[in-house]
Amino acid sequence: MKQHRKLACAVLPLLVAGVLATPARADGETLAVFTKNQTNPFFQTVRIGADVMAKALNAKTLHYIPTKPDSIPEQLSQIEDVVVKKPSAIIFTPVDYKAMVPGVEKINAAKIPVVNITDRSAGGKFVSFVGADDYSLGLETARHLLKTLGGKGNIVIIEGVKGSLTNVDRVKGFNDALKENSGAKLLASQPGNYQRLQALQVMENLMQSNSQIDGVLAANDAMAIGAIEALDGANRKAQVIGINGTKEAVDAIKSGKLLASGDYNGFAQGCLGTMMAIRSLRDMPVITEIVLKPTVITKDNYQPFDMPLEARTCPSWEDATKLAGK
Repeated sequence: MKQHRKLACAVLPLLVAGVLATPARADGETLAVFTKNQTNPFFQTVRIGADVMAKALNAKTLHYIPTKPDSIPEQLSQIEDVVVKKPSAIIFTPVDYKAMVPGVEKINAAKIPVVNITDRSAGGKFVSFVGADDYSLGLETARHLLKTLGGKGNIVIIEGVKGSLTNVDRVKGFNDALKENSGAKLLASQPGNYQRLQALQVMENLMQSNSQIDGVLAANDAMAIGAIEALDGANRKAQVIGINGTKEAVDAIKSGKLLASGDYNGFAQGCLGTMMAIRSLRDMPVITEIVLKPTVITKDNYQPFDMPLEARTCPSWEDATKLAGK
């Protein structure tokens, strides 16, 4: 252990019982948490998960969020700042999985441990990766919509950011589910860039071009909510699904506005990424890769998700090993 870390004897809160199992441990670390933007509720979920786990383990978080959504230059600038300030470790979601590799390499050169969460970086060295299976999320959520529609109907896809890994895999899952249903017809597949307002505008345009839309496959919850607002504005009805399992999605599922949301579980990703960073700093075993399995949130199973994020329970170390299939 490094000499500058304080040693303490403490019993961890039940929240993370089993995360650490040593009577004497270092604590008080500072963790820099990088997320893509302030506009997507998913990343707020990630940040809260990181905060909850850090607080339970007596560490601190500093959040780095581009003021312009998904800004490559801004995140690179933030990395420059972090390398100078040298936090204990970094939990990192790249705004672009390829463009941010040079930034990750600067972090590596500064010898700051870094955990990659949500979007898998195309390069750099990481303590651990924590993410979800985007293809399976897209496939299973789309299957739920198509089952609800009886395997038929006119469908539109509102994609995320073209070329992003999450979008490529989710849209592939959507399309593979459509291929399983010969009675379903794909009318259009257009990007909403994971933004609510852009999705609303895309949906308005799609409704002008298509008199009958039965189902909407949106690559995230923010765009699903935008699509619903457009449908409401035109006094039209369609079944809509999203992905991320955000609070606004759960509320919309409860009210009957949204059919379902694939749970990308940003809270768990924030928790687990923080856990791996802290365990690495404290010379404890870590899991090098955790890929969360898909859960489709519907009106039949939303109850565990219907609570304030701050009141949710972070996974324990034992939970993490199960999630990783260890």
